[in-house]
Amino acid sequence: MTDSTLEFEALSENRDLKAQITKLQGQLHREKQRNIALTTAAREGARDAILQLGKPPKVPEPKYRAAGDGKPEVAVLHLSDWQIGKKTTSFDSEVAEARLTELGHLLEEMTEIERGDHPVTECHLLLGGDMVEGVNIFPGQQWEIDSTLFEQHARASRCIVNLTRHAARVHAVVHIWEEDGNHGRIGRKGDMPKGDNADKFVYFNARGELRDLIDEGRVVWHETTNGWHSIVTIGNYRALLVHGDEIKSFGGQTPAFGIAKKVSAWAAGVTEPFIDCYMGHWHTPMSLALPVGNRRVFVNPSIESGNIYAQEFVGANGFPGQRLVYINPVRGRVTSERILWLD
Repeated sequence: MTDSTLEFEALSENRDLKAQITKLQGQLHREKQRNIALTTAAREGARDAILQLGKPPKVPEPKYRAAGDGKPEVAVLHLSDWQIGKKTTSFDSEVAEARLTELGHLLEEMTEIERGDHPVTECHLLLGGDMVEGVNIFPGQQWEIDSTLFEQHARASRCIVNLTRHAARVHAVVHIWEEDGNHGRIGRKGDMPKGDNADKFVYFNARGELRDLIDEGRVVWHETTNGWHSIVTIGNYRALLVHGDEIKSFGGQTPAFGIAKKVSAWAAGVTEPFIDCYMGHWHTPMSLALPVGNRRVFVNPSIESGNIYAQEFVGANGFPGQRLVYINPVRGRVTSERILWLD
């Protein structure tokens, strides 16, 4: 084979390689544009669904009865795993909304009880993710839901708005902290960028609809900046808010040891300093003491019920509820804790 023949073949291979690279770059560009279009459509669809529900009424200023003369405390309500859109024999979107309305009344009732001993003028809502069920994050999910992703967005956003407005009628200031969950994933794992999460769309819409209270300073919304966690700050109290799917070990039981091990590692300097950790995901109410300092992990229940997967595989039948604690912001500790049952 002559040198000129070898040179010709090398040039041909080079042209073929360049053509293949150009083709792949074109495919990548089209895929990126498709993802952008899907994300934009999800945002706009959810926003339009919220607007169709109409503007809620103005929230009156809170009126307190005379409080006790104890040290002021702060209410902290952990909100996670609403799974709005999921359908079981005892749970659907209508049931979810009714339970969350009841949750607002229970928050008001518990705060009024606390005020018999000490002032409570501030409330923190920890949005811990899985506010929607999703539509296609596992095979066969389409047979276990009662609404589209747009409808789930709209209802979950409105539930956050209604609960926040109820809290604002009871407390002078309401702080909101956010973290997204695995059910907010759009499509199967890896189909879309990790940052495109339905929970984020829900929070985005709710934040927009609460703009009047935010502008008045009655609601303070803390957007997450750390990706997988948020540090909740209440005076001298600092809490780590995660969803809970960061702990991967499973096997049919809630991995208490795995949770304690992972959170202890985070507390050893992986994250910013914190006292307690709040997570959902496991749908089982637990309080775990950590071997690192005077720290605990609070695991939140879900508001769903009748989950056949949990009954069959996990061997559990969860009762709907959410966790409420009260904080002494000066001493930086939890003073009382309870589960608000919603069944």
